[in-house]
Amino acid sequence: MSSKRFDPSRPFLTLGVVTILWLLIPIAVKGFTRATFFELTAPLTVAASYARDLQEYWALRMHSNSDLIAAGRDLARLNASYELAVQQNSTLHAEIGRLEDLLGLPSFAEYRYEHARVVRRELSGWWQRLVIRKGRNYGLTAGAPVIFTGGVVGRVTEVHATTAVVELLSSPELRLVGVVEGDSRPISFQGGINPTFGPPVALVEFVPLDVIANRNLTKRLVTSGLGVFPPGLTLGVITRLELGADALFQSGEVRLDERLSSLTEVTVLVPLHGD
Repeated sequence: MSSKRFDPSRPFLTLGVVTILWLLIPIAVKGFTRATFFELTAPLTVAASYARDLQEYWALRMHSNSDLIAAGRDLARLNASYELAVQQNSTLHAEIGRLEDLLGLPSFAEYRYEHARVVRRELSGWWQRLVIRKGRNYGLTAGAPVIFTGGVVGRVTEVHATTAVVELLSSPELRLVGVVEGDSRPISFQGGINPTFGPPVALVEFVPLDVIANRNLTKRLVTSGLGVFPPGLTLGVITRLELGADALFQSGEVRLDERLSSLTEVTVLVPLHGD
């Protein structure tokens, strides 16, 4: 009985042929194939998210009455503080509008807030993304800013029928302009190469030489208002700066909020002019 000899190079040859064929496929076909696959798998992802929510609901039902009473008391305190914050916010908005009219300044872009649950995370060294449980069915648009209580989450890069993909602030593909809090000079911000289970970090470039930041004296980095993000939103804190190769500016590292990798709900700022 004869037996065929195994050729060690055959798997690599097959892989090479498949790679070449994939490279030869037009970009439009690749995009259509990827979008179709995403839409086909989206119902399973969304169903799993609803199942987790139901599991959490029944887990909360197991709490005792004393726990529920304590939670209700804490919630009442939070509601009272939020009501005060809403009143202060309305007063500040009115004052900003009055000053804009007085000085003839253009108004900032207006948004509506769309809250969405996170259904899946894709965290690797090369991309950092979230999939959220809302899409075209709620009027989301590509490029819309995404925020949470700690500041910027990222921006929407893909919008599908019932889901959307959010590129995280920690992704190397995300670049924007930031400023040091209290300073108006623009700084280049970019997500870094992040390990899967490590704390998220980012990079900054073109930092003025008179800005001093280290682990003992950190500087808060916020959005500048240039681009899609409103000004003043937290990006992270600058923890290290060193002189750049041109000796004209500094570059360094930004520590991002560790909650980026464990968010369960985010808020999408949908521009009103896009409705």
